Amino acid sequence: MKTQTKLWAVVPAAGSGSRFSKTELKQYQYIQEHTVLEHTVNRLNSLDLAGCVLAIGAQDNFAKTLAFQHSDKLHFCLGGEERVHSVLNALIYLSEIAHADDWVLVHDAARPCVTVNCLTNLVESAQYSNQSAILAIPVRDTLKRVPQQHQIEKTVSRELLWQAQTPQMAKLGVLKGAIEKALANHIVITDEASALEYVDEPVQVVQGRSDNIKITYTDDLELARLILQAQD
Repeated sequence: MKTQTKLWAVVPAAGSGSRFSKTELKQYQYIQEHTVLEHTVNRLNSLDLAGCVLAIGAQDNFAKTLAFQHSDKLHFCLGGEERVHSVLNALIYLSEIAHADDWVLVHDAARPCVTVNCLTNLVESAQYSNQSAILAIPVRDTLKRVPQQHQIEKTVSRELLWQAQTPQMAKLGVLKGAIEKALANHIVITDEASALEYVDEPVQVVQGRSDNIKITYTDDLELARLILQAQD
């Protein structure tokens, strides 16, 4: 492990959150007197980060007013049309202040419940193996393939399936190059690992926890509230 490499975080926070609400952004909903985004960034700041880049919307005048911990380590850049574009913009920003061999954690703005232990395990696993890594959990439920009209075609084996979470961790230069190549070839990128997979970059899974939920719908907010209360 190269001790001189630094660890950075990227949080794409420019999404419209249309599945949550047509008018309200999920990352700015409040839990325990703090926004979801504050909880998320503060969890990341439990690590020894060199800095954290938030990719925010052009009309977002709120993010910079929030009371983040370690606010001196925060950087802001303009987000993009889709999540992947926001991540790439943040990586381009980072490329001006970080080394290509530095590690980057990309984490969803609406995942405030990731535990410090999971974050530490992910970072240690990636650095020890010198390999990209993501948090993920084995699929527990029975999966059905339903191609049309809500009719089950068949049961899908879950034996080898894992549900991807974030953070997802890779070297800055490797991840930036992978996303740029995938976008140039019009590949659909749903997470950082999918871009890395496209360029044949090995990615390992580090088992996370089921309470690392992503707030997508309005009822997820109450679940996140309960999880954070239980974790305190």
